[in-house]
This record gives sequence, structure tokens and C-alpha cells, in this order.
Amino acid sequence: MTEPATQSRGFPLRPSRLSRGSTANKTTDNTAAALLLFATVIAILWANSPWAEAYSALLHTEVGFTVGSFHAEMSVQHLVNDALMTFFFFIVGLEVTREFTIGELTDRSRAAVPVVAAIAGLVLPAVVFLALNPSGENAAAWGVVISTDTAFLVGALAIIKPVFPARVRLFLLTLAVVDDVGALGVIALFYSDEIQWVPLLVAAALLAALAAVRYLPKAHGPAYTVLGVALWIALYMGGVHPTLAGVAVALLIPVFTPERQPVERAVEQIRAFRQSPNSLYARAASRSLQDSISINERLQTAVGPVVSFGILPLFALVNAGVKLDAASVGAALRSPLTWGIVAGLVIGKFIGITGATWFMRRTGLGVLAPGLTLRRIMGGAALSGIGFTISLFIVDIAIEDPGRQDQARIGVLAASVLAFVFGWAIFRITDWLSPPEPVGLHLLRPVDPERDHLRGRPDAPLTLVEYGDFECPFCSRATGAIDEVREHFGDELRYVWRHFPLERAHPRAFDAARASEAAAQQGLFWEMSRQLFAHQDHLEWSDIYRYAVAAGCDIEQFDNDVRLHSSKVLHRVTDDAEDAEAMDLNATPTLFVNGVRHKGPWDAASLIRALESGRS
Repeated sequence: MTEPATQSRGFPLRPSRLSRGSTANKTTDNTAAALLLFATVIAILWANSPWAEAYSALLHTEVGFTVGSFHAEMSVQHLVNDALMTFFFFIVGLEVTREFTIGELTDRSRAAVPVVAAIAGLVLPAVVFLALNPSGENAAAWGVVISTDTAFLVGALAIIKPVFPARVRLFLLTLAVVDDVGALGVIALFYSDEIQWVPLLVAAALLAALAAVRYLPKAHGPAYTVLGVALWIALYMGGVHPTLAGVAVALLIPVFTPERQPVERAVEQIRAFRQSPNSLYARAASRSLQDSISINERLQTAVGPVVSFGILPLFALVNAGVKLDAASVGAALRSPLTWGIVAGLVIGKFIGITGATWFMRRTGLGVLAPGLTLRRIMGGAALSGIGFTISLFIVDIAIEDPGRQDQARIGVLAASVLAFVFGWAIFRITDWLSPPEPVGLHLLRPVDPERDHLRGRPDAPLTLVEYGDFECPFCSRATGAIDEVREHFGDELRYVWRHFPLERAHPRAFDAARASEAAAQQGLFWEMSRQLFAHQDHLEWSDIYRYAVAAGCDIEQFDNDVRLHSSKVLHRVTDDAEDAEAMDLNATPTLFVNGVRHKGPWDAASLIRALESGRS
């Protein structure tokens, strides 16, 4: 039978950044930012206390090791900045890889605005700085003003608490990813020592070996560790800043969304362990669960807290200790270096990000997510002037004179405070003048028993609406969760299915949705949907026609509806999908409990609890 012509649709996959989206993780981000601020205050107080000499002595204490005739040592400050900060850049690299592969930056139209805004937010601050420091030793410090501190940015947003911060937060985090990429490139190209080619050739060979690690049958972790340490040494000896080894390793670590087969294998092994608990089954179940999540995400979970709660506060402690006596502050106030950093971060970031966003919208080259306005972006652009971690990092490698280092650090700290106050004022004023409205919190289109695919009594007191697609392995019909929920509530619940085919992740989802609507023309939607969910891995048209027969369809009518693109068939799918787009839904399944978007797990027990609380 001839395959129906496929109409290309533009429903992009935009997986939620779950690692940053949950309430628990927002709390973690805020705690990390508070700890970073605490370490900064301690460093400043210590450097200006009667024990300031002890602080300086600690930074310059040499630590090292000896093996035979080989001896290596570095100061505490360099150990933190050159060695431990490699893990910070490793986490940045993991996040960059994830966002470009399965995250926010996969949606090109949405990503275009923060990407261009981030580039402008990198370039314009440097231009502003160089306008005030066009030549001499100060000019080499232009890199200090290019980067935003993500941890402090997230913490500042949490302190200010603008109305409905989710979309602006996601915009800023997307922008921060590109900002980090630019900062890493600047460090690699402009702040490396004299190049030594032999160690760099060794580094190139190590990169090739790292790229091949994914093909090993096992022992990926030890292989990445050994090769990563060797790469750090090679870059250090080659004159390239060795922290970039963290980025290089991260970019070569694979990332993927959970797939159906590994998850089902894990479920089977957990079931076996439950029936016969023993260490062999426990190890197998644990290994299967681990394998269902990409190494990238596992490492973010394992290493991220160490960086946030250990390495970054330690970095602040050894780098933020600037003298704030009358002489130092007076020198900073007279220094074009200090004012160049303040102007670059506060003014350059604000104008660059805001101006680029306005340009992209005005020209139609990019779109903002629903709920985002230029006023909201202005507040986030102001907060982006909070430069700390990478700014202080570049101060240490771009400026040699201790006095000028202090002037630069004062500039970074002053700019961060001013950027926070500036951002707070913009959010407070704009929220008062034009309060934003929530997007996607409530169901956009009420349930219509005459139109919607509905199971249960049309007038049931409880309603559960699911936006999903037939190729999604975690949609509730596929996992059986909806069946359990319906069995629990009986006639008290009406369940509604609406289409949201995410074609970038599930290329046959739109065709499957059309097929279900063709079956619905014969009153067989649920029978066809059961067939499609039962055969999610085989949704070619040759398969779909067999499922239509199994569902009881008149195959000639079914063929006519899908092949001739019956307007009713097509519009039922596109209307649902456009509703999902308007509500800014970004993953399947997305569920609404009694008209309110469900946040959190979608297993049967969680959904039952949500429906019970909605009833009360």
C-alpha cells in the first residue's frame, strides 16, 4: 500500500532543563549562591583583618609531591585556580554539551535570541572596557568583563523574586551557557602561555583516545579519569591553560535522553529482585538503572554538588580577598582599570543583551518564549553584569601586578553589587507597571466532550488531560499509569487525550497521531491508540496499516482519510499541538489536573494524590 505523503510539521522538542527546574534544585542553586557569597565576605574580612598576613601566607603556601627524582609543586592559590577549577569547567562543558544536544539550544528559533544576546553580551562589554583602557597593561584585562557568574545570577533572581520568574530564568540560563562557551574560548585563545607544540600533539592524541572511550564495553569512568588527568598535564606543559582539559573531556562525553529498552530492562530486573532479593539481582538492577541515564547527566549529578558546595566557595575564598583600606579604594577610584570593569559589566552587558534581543525580535530572526517581554529581558540583562567566578579567574591570569589586581577585584565586586541593585530596580518597576501573566499554568482550551477524546463520564467531577504522543515511551498510556488512575477513581474521573507530537525526538509521532484520528472517524480512536502504544518501536506506515486492521478499521476508509489528508484528521492533530505550543509545553507527557498543570512525577500514585487534593 502506498505510504501517505508526510506533511512536515514544526513542533520542536524543547526538553525541560529538569536539572535546574525543580523546586529542590532551585533551592540547591540558591544555597550554593549563598555559600559562594559567604566565602566572598569571609575572604574580604580576612584580607582586611589583623590576620591579613596569615591569609596572604596561606595563598602562597607551596604544596606538592615527589616521586623518585620527579618533584612538582604549586601554591595553594594556583592549586585551586589551575587544578580544582578544572572541575568547574568540566561541569560547564557537560552543561554546554547537554543543552546543544537535547536541551534548550536544540530549538533553533527559541535559542537564536539568547545566543545572539549572549554574543553581544560578550563583545560589547569588552568594547566598553577598551574604550576606557585602549592601550598599555590594562588593555590586556579586557576578558575580565565578558562573563556572567551563573551561580550568583540564579541566587540574585531568587532574592529579587520577580513575578513568574521561570521563563526569564530559563532565558538567562540559556544565555549563560553561550556566555560560558565564549569565556572558555577567550581563555583558550588569549590567556594561554607560550605554546609548546610537542605536549600539544600529545594532547591531541589524548583527545582522540577520549573520543574513543564511549566505544569501550565497560570501565568508562576510569578511562575518562586517567586520560583526563593526562590531558591536564599535557595542556599545562603545552602552555594552554590546563583548566580547559575539563571542558575538552566534558565535550567528548556522550549525552542522550532515556530510551525505552534500557528503562524496561531495569524494570524487569527490579521486578526479579523484588521477587527474589539477592546481591546479584541488586547489582544488575542498579547497573541497568544507571545505564538508562547518560554518563553526562550522571556526572553532573555526582560532580556538580562538589563544585557548587566545595570548589567554588574555596575559589572565592582564595581570590576575593582584596584590601579595602583607604589607599586601595582611593587607587581604585582613580583607576581606569576599575572603572572600565564596572562600565563593561554594568553598562556593556545591559546594552548588549537588551539591544540584541530587541534587534532579533524586531527583525523576526528569533522569537521569545511565551510570557517573555523585552522589559523582563532588561531586568535579566542588568543582573548579567554580576561577574565573579570567571572574572576573578581572568584577573589572576591577565594581570601580574598585585596592586592592579586589587583594583580589578574591587571593580568586579563593585560591578556585581551595582548590577544586582540595577536588576532589582528594573524588575520591581516593570512588575509594578505591567504585571506579567502566567503561561501554561492553566489549560488553555476547556475540555469539550463533543470534540475531545474522552474516557469516563463527561460530567465527572475530576478531570485529567494529557498532552502526549504515541512514540513517547513515558506517556501514561504506554506505562499503564492512566489505567491505574482510572481504575482507582472509576466514574469520578474523566480522562482526555490531546496530541503533542514531538517530531524531533519522535519522528513518527505526527504520522501516528494522524492515523489515530483517521481511526477516530470510524469511532475507533481508543482501539487504535492501544495498538500504537503497544508497538511504539514500529510505527512505519506499513506497520500502521496492520494496526488499523487489528483495531477493526474499514481499511479503505482509513486509507482514504490518511492519504488524502482529510482536513478533519489533520486539523485535530494540529489544533492540539498549537494549543500546546501556545501554553509553552515542552515535553511529553504533560498533564493537567482539573485544569491546572501538574508539576512533578506522573506515576499513578502521584497523579492519584494530585487528583485527590484537587477534589478537596
